[in-house]
Amino acid sequence: MARRMTGAVALALAALGTTAYGRPITPDDIARLMRVSDPQVAPDGQWVAYTVAGTDVAADKGYSHIWMTSWDGLRAIQLTNRHGESETTPRFSPDGHWLAFVSGRGSEGGEAQLWIMDRAGGEGRKLSGIKGSVSDYAWSPDSKWIALVLEDPDPEADAAKTTTLTVTKPDAAAPKPGAGATSPAATLAVARDKPPKPIVIDRFHFKEDREGYLGAKRQRLWLYNVAKETASRVTTGDYVEALPAWSPDGESLAFVSNHAADPDRSYNSNLYVVKIGPAASEPVALTTFEGENNSAQSGSYPAWSPDGRQIAYLQGGPVKLIGYGVRSLAVVPASGGGARILTATLDRNVSHPRWSSDGRTIRFIEEDDEAAVIAEVPGAGGPVKTFVGGWRTFSAPSPAVGTAIAALLSTPTAPPEVYAVEASGAVRQLSHQNDTWLRQVDIAPTVRTSFKSQDGTEVHGFLVTPPHAKAGVRLPTMLFNHGGPQSQLPAAFSLDWQIYAGHGYAVAASNFRGGTGRGQAYSSAIYAKWGTVDVQDALSAVDDAVARGVADPNRLVVGGWSYGGILTNYLIASDKRFKAAVSGASISNLLAGYGTDQYALDYETELGRPWENPSVWMKLSYPFYQNARITTPTLFMAGDKDFNVPLQNSEQMYEALRSRGIDTGLIIYPGQFHGLTRPSFLKDRMERWLAWYDSHLPK
Repeated sequence: MARRMTGAVALALAALGTTAYGRPITPDDIARLMRVSDPQVAPDGQWVAYTVAGTDVAADKGYSHIWMTSWDGLRAIQLTNRHGESETTPRFSPDGHWLAFVSGRGSEGGEAQLWIMDRAGGEGRKLSGIKGSVSDYAWSPDSKWIALVLEDPDPEADAAKTTTLTVTKPDAAAPKPGAGATSPAATLAVARDKPPKPIVIDRFHFKEDREGYLGAKRQRLWLYNVAKETASRVTTGDYVEALPAWSPDGESLAFVSNHAADPDRSYNSNLYVVKIGPAASEPVALTTFEGENNSAQSGSYPAWSPDGRQIAYLQGGPVKLIGYGVRSLAVVPASGGGARILTATLDRNVSHPRWSSDGRTIRFIEEDDEAAVIAEVPGAGGPVKTFVGGWRTFSAPSPAVGTAIAALLSTPTAPPEVYAVEASGAVRQLSHQNDTWLRQVDIAPTVRTSFKSQDGTEVHGFLVTPPHAKAGVRLPTMLFNHGGPQSQLPAAFSLDWQIYAGHGYAVAASNFRGGTGRGQAYSSAIYAKWGTVDVQDALSAVDDAVARGVADPNRLVVGGWSYGGILTNYLIASDKRFKAAVSGASISNLLAGYGTDQYALDYETELGRPWENPSVWMKLSYPFYQNARITTPTLFMAGDKDFNVPLQNSEQMYEALRSRGIDTGLIIYPGQFHGLTRPSFLKDRMERWLAWYDSHLPK
């Protein structure tokens, strides 16, 4: 590890014309980076709590703990640090007395439970009277109640049952065995493993990554009495409920649920309000849009206006376009009535609405052409304005406390940290979890790129070059493809890119059509047309890197994960310029995906049922059914428990290329889902990725 140089040494080197460099970023740095998330401002506006996730290399697992920093940024305190345990989701009680968090401490099955910690000091304690795993929660304005989203307890959770057996054992006072006597009978309780039961499937959407096979369990809304430590269900019915948000007077709860006759076959999530306390009522639907309203996956809560009369929320795009559609900011009267779209002319995805304290303005995150900025719009309607912009990525803004908001901010040269967002629009860094690490390493420079695709469409992207690369020297270059595809490569820190660059590769990447950030028409350009213009756009990023004199056209490689792996398969089936490819968690035979992954409804909406529209399915499956086009040596990777893009899809492509004698490999990570989590596997994946490229490039 490189040592930090003193100012005198650095000045001396500068006088000699020598530059003091750090060290390259390597796969080992996956375990060194600290991942900051979920900032929350205290009721007095003087402190911000947040979560910090790191890696326990010896235990080969990740952990997360709760930290707190003062609003002036001068003090930082670690609040939890129990070895081998993790804590997430910090939330201050509105009276400032408690800080709550979620942890699986002491739970045999790792079941998430709610804990509270006195702000005056002391250890946290688990709240009793809660059955089921806590997936979300929200304090009431008077701090006397907590709205809980609980996953139903698993009736089969006990790994053992107790069986009573009667046994006979020798008794020292009795004659020896065989002498005509035995000891008195003794009763023992013996634990035996329960035999596994058949998995009964009776749902259309019957599997999900990480969750496994889905049965009758649901996530439901409960109300917890803090003083009495008792919980009662808020709603009735057999529905999934999410994203609870209290009204300012504490008499109502807003939440999101899908009450369609068969929720598995519908995107129709709506915003509901239910009265709490003496005036308790059944939930009332406030929205009627047939698509998604504040989907649970958005992580974006309904936001009550300060006077409690309106609720801001997200309305999805056209139902037919599924994830390709643009989410808009909308408001609806809390007492019922027509909704108003406030960002109808924006043509950009929005999230995380936050009302100003006077109720006149709503601020939100706007995803815009690689950046994610803080924008604002009058609550009564009007023009959208940028509040805090720049080529950078804001995320996870806290609920406002007065004028105080904290948010995560990342740039291509710095990982996310907590920042204060001032009323003036100025931002100040509050957390410094990665400062020491950043001083030790060389950060590869990242520049924005813009180029024309084959059909003349303007495409934007990134070009990363190794630190201190010599001007005029062409470099081995990786074409990196993002996942989704309904996402974008943001102006944010990418550890993967930094590792590739630290190893000597330039990285070219495109925000190809099908991704977000450039509007609905741009995103929906590959609707039912995978592997068409997205291929052209990605190849144009390589052409641009070559034209800039950076990429060596004889040393090009390509790779990606999820849709990035899928696009990799399309690329090597369309073009032979790449010397090697790595395809992670991908699919090429879409017919094999239907019914074996978690996307049956999406498939039917976008492509039609495969037996009714086979030509489209076959056309989009050309990397498998026309794999004779592929000559690129390709390494496939996947987790064996991936239900998002199951392992069998990588196995099929591996076997197809192996059958034809193409240089190929398959790496399976046991016990891993769509996104790998085991630290040793994350490091192994990157090392194998780089080694595959290295072994296939001309020296």
